[in-house]
Amino acid sequence: MKIICIGRNYADHIAELHNEVPAAPVIFLKPETALLQRGQPFFIPEFSNDIHHELELVLRVSKNGRHIDEQFAHTYFDAVGLGIDFTARDLQSELKKKGLPWELAKAFDGSAPISPTFRLVAEIADLANINFHLEVNGETRQTGNSSLMLHPFAKIISFVSKYISLKMGDLIFTGTPAGVGPVKVGDQLVGFLEGERLLELSVR
Repeated sequence: MKIICIGRNYADHIAELHNEVPAAPVIFLKPETALLQRGQPFFIPEFSNDIHHELELVLRVSKNGRHIDEQFAHTYFDAVGLGIDFTARDLQSELKKKGLPWELAKAFDGSAPISPTFRLVAEIADLANINFHLEVNGETRQTGNSSLMLHPFAKIISFVSKYISLKMGDLIFTGTPAGVGPVKVGDQLVGFLEGERLLELSVR
């Protein structure tokens, strides 16, 4: 399986990081070794002093496909969960200044925790109106809704599949809303989807 991530997909997050609004989805990948499951703790890597949380809706790909038309994209994922795209912001800033890829800041081991359970698409009333939020030590840090994405689920799947074939079991991180910020040892992160606690994570 592979982890496909969408960057700069919420206008308020683009603004807080002073980035330009992209005309097309911004794509990057994380390897399978980035995955954290079943409540495993996240260990802050020694190469960064500024790790940021980025809560995202995650799609679970349910069948293989390439060159997928947007009108059929909804049939290629069967569930929605939560994930955190941990980012070494200090390292990312250095790489961006040099015009280099972001992978070292985004794809390191443990940088992609996901919720142990996903909500089936059939159980979600409106895919274009999914509320989610992140609490850090009991304080709400990020709040998002799928209606605010610049590129909705169907556009993401169609765009990605023109370049990268989708395989059953792949995960697609769909972008983060505003409110990203640093984590420190001892923090407790809890992610909610439509008020349901789906993701719990401790930082060590």
